[in-house]
Amino acid sequence: MKKRNSKIIKKLAKKIGFSSCGISKARFLKEEEKNFEDWLSQGKQGSMSYLERNFDKRLNPKKLVPGAKSVISLTLNYFPPKKISNNNNFIISKYAYGKDYHYIIKEKLNALFSKIKEKIGNVEGRVFVDSAPIHERAWAKISGLGWIGKNSLLINKNMGSYFFLAEIVCDLDLEYDSIVSDHCGTCSKCIDACPTNAITEAQVIDANKCISYLTIENKDDIPKELSQSFNDYIFGCDICQDVCPWNRFSKPHNEKELLPKEELNKMSKKDWKELTKETFDIIFKGSAIKRSKFDGLKRNIFSAS
Repeated sequence: MKKRNSKIIKKLAKKIGFSSCGISKARFLKEEEKNFEDWLSQGKQGSMSYLERNFDKRLNPKKLVPGAKSVISLTLNYFPPKKISNNNNFIISKYAYGKDYHYIIKEKLNALFSKIKEKIGNVEGRVFVDSAPIHERAWAKISGLGWIGKNSLLINKNMGSYFFLAEIVCDLDLEYDSIVSDHCGTCSKCIDACPTNAITEAQVIDANKCISYLTIENKDDIPKELSQSFNDYIFGCDICQDVCPWNRFSKPHNEKELLPKEELNKMSKKDWKELTKETFDIIFKGSAIKRSKFDGLKRNIFSAS
């Protein structure tokens, strides 16, 4: 029954549009506890104080879903069919080209969970996509979907690292997948390429120096000594992924909602600098870029100029 149900879930996940699916036993992530504690105690989370809250829930999905037995981890590819031109342009992270992924994935997750109930029977659980304190990468790794790279991102042998993560924590007893081995070896391209030296050691990111954090989560002024190394990025950063050898296996996604609007494709540095609140609201309606808000984006543009 466990094997049968696991097969059904993976087949449904694929049909609904997820790139991959892995399953692990819901338990306390003891092996992640010390590293996470050390990272927080060193202040490497920057102003992301929410990471300090619900520490036990972040490491134990049973605190989020009482009676949980399994964590179903899912990926959704966002590698674009065509990159927005960098010529005389500021750069935004590829994940933010189209509609905010939270909406896209939540819809797919709800559809998947409904189908699971339809095919298997009464199942209790919750779906997650950045919506609760859950250690996504750790669960994806344990579920066999990849290994944690030196840039702290999950890397998959067949599709690189340009994908979103999501989970369903439920009370189904399922067949569990095995952890895959690390394939980074002696490669340090991501560490060497980071212009602000945010990757302080393998798998350790100092958010205070990370371009992605500084342009999205950070609400304060950006230190000039760091913004000078932004390489034209104004929302997020893909540098450590772009140089990763495993991303040569990235394949273009086929999600229409993840494609950029025509107006975004046509933007130049001049357009970004002259961006008004009215135009911002039109172009980025339903976009992840709204997370930085208009004033935050203008700050990023000014800092990167």
